[in-house]
Amino acid sequence: MEQQEFLDYAYRIVEQGTQRGASLRLLGAVAFHIHCPEFHYYQARANRLFTDLDFAAYFKHSQAIRGVFEGLGFQEDREVAVVYARERLVFNDLNSTLHLDVFFDKLDFCHPIPWAGRLEVDSPTIPLAELLLEKMQIVRLNEKDVIDTLMLVREHPLGQDDSEKINAQRIARMAAQDWGLWRTVTMNLRKVVDLGGNYAWLPQDDRVVIHQRVDQLLEVIDREPKSAAWKARNVVGDRVQWYKDVSEVSQ
Repeated sequence: MEQQEFLDYAYRIVEQGTQRGASLRLLGAVAFHIHCPEFHYYQARANRLFTDLDFAAYFKHSQAIRGVFEGLGFQEDREVAVVYARERLVFNDLNSTLHLDVFFDKLDFCHPIPWAGRLEVDSPTIPLAELLLEKMQIVRLNEKDVIDTLMLVREHPLGQDDSEKINAQRIARMAAQDWGLWRTVTMNLRKVVDLGGNYAWLPQDDRVVIHQRVDQLLEVIDREPKSAAWKARNVVGDRVQWYKDVSEVSQ
């Protein structure tokens, strides 16, 4: 399937969800592409291809969502529905290789990233803070995660709201409540900056901006007052595994 077909499908599905009263918001590679119109060429430079579509949704809308995909000719994977129950749905296009995932209420791979009350903030994707956390909560980053993160941070400044800005306060507040998330996110932000140096095609000016924004975000995270639970877990540190081990988590 061509790139534009993925994009057309993505917009159509979000619109169909809206018409049925269901909040469907994109995550994954297509979401990063849509939200980074100036710098999505990073994906092309790194041969980052679209392979499927991923959506965030609320479980309370599950029946309406089934109606959306059935109406568009998709078939639900019933085995996934049984195994994951209230967490996830999978649909396949009978006329192509297109595969769709719908994640309910949170993305829960290495760390849970909830989106209660957040899907109304942006469209057609989840908010930028959650897009960044989608990648930064993955303990074992791969190149796709690095490329999408570099692109997002280069495209968008930090801010205290979600208006075309990465909501640094949202990220800092979540990290201040969960030591494990804090550990992984801060580790990965530094790692992304380092790995960005491996790409000869990445302009030096872009590297400087990315580095500055990552440093700024790390400062915001560091300043946020930490919870009692965070402080208690910090005493233990890395001596105990702080993340859920998932064999394949990248979007």
